[in-house]
Amino acid sequence: MKSKAKVRSIRSTYAFSNEAGNKIIASNVLRAFYKALERSEISDFRFHDLRHTFATRLAQAGVDFYKIGKLLGHKDIRMTQRYAHHYPESLRDGVEVLDRISTILEQSKEKGAQLTL
Repeated sequence: MKSKAKVRSIRSTYAFSNEAGNKIIASNVLRAFYKALERSEISDFRFHDLRHTFATRLAQAGVDFYKIGKLLGHKDIRMTQRYAHHYPESLRDGVEVLDRISTILEQSKEKGAQLTL
C-alpha cells in the first residue's frame, strides 16, 4: 500500500506517452482502437464517441457539468450538455426528492399544520 501512496515521477511532458516517454503516434492509437472494435464485434462506433462516454459516465457518477466541461476543454456549458447524455434512471434522484417533499406536505396537512412559503 505504501508504494501506491508514493508520487511517481513524470518522465514526459506529454499527457499520454509511451514507456520511453515519447509522444504517442495518433495513427497507432487509432489502429489499435479499430482492431479492438473488430475483435469485440462492435460496429457503428467511432473514436470520438469515447468523449461522449467519458462525459456521460462522469455525469452519471454525480460530477457537475462545470467540471466535466473543464475536463473536456469546453468553453460553453451547452457543449458539455450535448456530450453528457443522461439515461432515465439517472433522473431518479430528482424524482425521489419530489416524492419526499410530497410526503412531507401530506403529513403536514394530516396534522393540521399550515405551510407558509
